[in-house]
Amino acid sequence: MYVAQKVLFALVLFISGDKLQSLASENEVHVKQKSSILHSKNDFVDLSKSHGYAAEEHTVKTDDGYLLTLHRIPRGVKAQKNSKGVVFLLHGLLCSSVDWIILGPQSALAFLLAEEGYDVWLGNARGNTFSRRHVSRGVESKAFWKFSWHEIGIYDLPAMIDYALNATRQTSLHYIGYSQGSTAFLVMASMRREYMKKVSMFQALGPAVYLSNTRSFVVRTLAPFTSQFQMLNSILGTTEFLPRGTLLDSASKLFCHLHSPIKILCSNILFLMAGFDSEQIDMKLLPTILAHSPAGASVNQIVHYLQCVKTGKFSLFDYGSSENMVKYNATTPPEYPIEQMTVPTVIHYGLNDVFCSVTDVQKLIQKLPNVVGNYSVPFAKFNHLDFIYAKRARELVYDRVIENLTNNLENNIES
Repeated sequence: MYVAQKVLFALVLFISGDKLQSLASENEVHVKQKSSILHSKNDFVDLSKSHGYAAEEHTVKTDDGYLLTLHRIPRGVKAQKNSKGVVFLLHGLLCSSVDWIILGPQSALAFLLAEEGYDVWLGNARGNTFSRRHVSRGVESKAFWKFSWHEIGIYDLPAMIDYALNATRQTSLHYIGYSQGSTAFLVMASMRREYMKKVSMFQALGPAVYLSNTRSFVVRTLAPFTSQFQMLNSILGTTEFLPRGTLLDSASKLFCHLHSPIKILCSNILFLMAGFDSEQIDMKLLPTILAHSPAGASVNQIVHYLQCVKTGKFSLFDYGSSENMVKYNATTPPEYPIEQMTVPTVIHYGLNDVFCSVTDVQKLIQKLPNVVGNYSVPFAKFNHLDFIYAKRARELVYDRVIENLTNNLENNIES
């Protein structure tokens, strides 16, 4: 427990750092303002409709029994036809489909794509706000949470992609993944290779794949202890990530109390892991962001990323040498064979991304055989969460994403 206390103390120092105190104090008056956007945990459809967009909710069952919620924006407000095909979006770690629409009709990627004439489908991975059901396992059981992003890649994504294609009678779609959404796609492409023919283009926003050079303080602090499961469980929980009663939850109560000047930031693990950019965050939207995130994840999703940080590899989950022998016939897990991934790929990355460093992204670009474009966001301070929350996300990222889709569509028509 002494080691766990040391880790906790380091995290507390980070949480109470002067930089975050300054940021929070400067923007405290803005954070207190009520957002005009709904705050319900189940409001994707209502939120879309409040902006004039038709929205649908679908339930998808995976091969291993999870019941996932799939959202759809079939058309735009001005663009009433979805003649350009299907685009599938998958959120990042601790996020949900709502994060693709939080910025509103002028800036949110899902709405922009709908106005461009795309049929937009938005997935929700197992364990998040919208996908907390199973045919036989209760959400309170340990069995429900026995998964990492490996299972999201081999079960969730194939089920959701098949559902979207069957519903629209299409044979392929465009895929856009943010952070863990990119991780899961590369797992699927490596382990379920038949799905590569169902994706015409893959665009990765801040891809979380190789992570040995991450600058995230929280992640780097925890990574050395990935083999000490009992200690990690005391910090993170044993099933769902950061449930009530864990050490970090206790630290939050101590240092993020009602009158703390950093309560908004230190109460949200997303900002602690991925950084906070006060310049690009619309403080009026911050209450809405906090109302929807963190949206839920399993401890094993976090541990799997920590293993990637420690080893510098993109490998299957490490269960320990004994269980690895049973599962992999080797004492260490194999790496995902992403060098065999043939889908045309575009990588978007931020120069100030503390979670996914430029060095690690460049390593990914070198590994993938069909990278048709890689773009550093033209803003020096652009960080990991800016891909979904930045005020200038449309100008800095989304316009380029849509341009790539247009070019891919035109090339397919010509061929």
